[in-house]
Amino acid sequence: MSLPQPVPPSWKDLGKSSGDLLGKDYPIGATALEVKTTTPSGVAFKVAGQSTPAGVAATGETKYADRKNGLTFTQSWANSNALTTLIELDNNIVSGLKVDLNATIAPGYDLGAEKVKPSSKSALISAAYKTPGLHTRANLNLFKGPTFTADAVLGRDGFLLGAEAQYNVSSGQVAGYSTGLGFSAPEYAVALLATNKLSQFTASYYHRVSRDVEAGGRAIYNAAKPADGVALEVGTKTYLDQAAFIKAKINNNGVLSLGYTQALRPGVKAAFGLALDTTKLNGAQNNAAHKVGASFTFEG
Repeated sequence: MSLPQPVPPSWKDLGKSSGDLLGKDYPIGATALEVKTTTPSGVAFKVAGQSTPAGVAATGETKYADRKNGLTFTQSWANSNALTTLIELDNNIVSGLKVDLNATIAPGYDLGAEKVKPSSKSALISAAYKTPGLHTRANLNLFKGPTFTADAVLGRDGFLLGAEAQYNVSSGQVAGYSTGLGFSAPEYAVALLATNKLSQFTASYYHRVSRDVEAGGRAIYNAAKPADGVALEVGTKTYLDQAAFIKAKINNNGVLSLGYTQALRPGVKAAFGLALDTTKLNGAQNNAAHKVGASFTFEG
C-alpha cells in the first residue's frame, strides 16, 4: 500500500533547496536594512532599503491578515513612486485554493529637459491549488499581452514531474514552455529543468550532509549560446552554533563568495558578504573586481 502523498512544491520551487543555498545570505555589493514590526491586532509593518553604487532603493509596506477568513491585504510604496496592492484569499472559496490580485501603478512625469518618465501599470490575477500529489497554478497578466501562464507539478513517493506553458492571448501564440523533473528526500534533493522553450537546461542538487553542514551545486547550459559553455557553481553552509552560520560558494569563473550571518539577539540579525575574483587577486587596479556588503534586520 502506498503511503499518503505530501503536497509537492510549486513549479517555481523545483530546485529551491539548492537555489537558496547558492543564492541567499550573500549580501554582496550593497548595504541593506530591514525593519519589521507587528501590532497586537496583527497589522505588520516593514521598511526595507538597499544602498548600491547605482543609488538607494527603499520600500514601505503594511500588511493585514484576517486568518479566520483567509484574507490578506498588503500595500507597499517604493521610493520610485510605485504603489503596489496585493489581495490574497487562501482556503476561502475551496479548501486548497488560493486566489490573489497583484496590481502596481507607477505614475509618470514630464518636466522637460529630458526629465521624462512614462507611467506604468501591471495587474496579475493568480490562482493556486494544492492537494496531496498535485500543486498547480495559473495566472493572467492583464497588461502584458495579456499573457496566460499555467504550471503543474505532480509528486509521488518523492519523485516530481512538472511543466509550465505561457500563452499570449493577443497574438494567439505560445509564448514559452518548460518542463522539469526531480526527486526530493529529507536529506537530499535533485532537479533537472528545461526552460525557455527547452533551450536552457539546469541541473541542481542539494545534500544535508549532517545536522550542521549542507552542500549543493548547480550547472546551467544555454543551447542558444553554446559558446558560453556550462556555468557551474558549488557551495556549502555550516552552522557554527544556534545563532550563527557561514556560507561559501565558487563558480567556474573563479568568483569566490563568502557569507556570515549572526543572530545578535532575538529579532536582530546581521549578515556580511564578500566576493573575490580569484583570477584578479594581484594588482591594486583590480580592486573593483572584489565586492563587499552587509545587511541588518530588526524584527519586533
